[in-house]
Amino acid sequence: MRYAVVIEKTETGFSAYVPDLPGCVACGATTEEVVQAIREVIRFHLQGLKEDGLAIPHPASICEYIEA
Repeated sequence: MRYAVVIEKTETGFSAYVPDLPGCVACGATTEEVVQAIREVIRFHLQGLKEDGLAIPHPASICEYIEA
């Protein structure tokens, strides 16, 4: 499954979150770091859901860049 990830610039680096997986967040000093971190967090989150016998949310968010 492919989940949408939002990456935002912060004062100290970057943060990321997954709209379809509440509580799934990560941070890093660079975009490369935050992408690697959120990838690991997603895997950990999904593993926890499986172990707890909970349903895995299907990706539903859509990302689009809009020129203004």
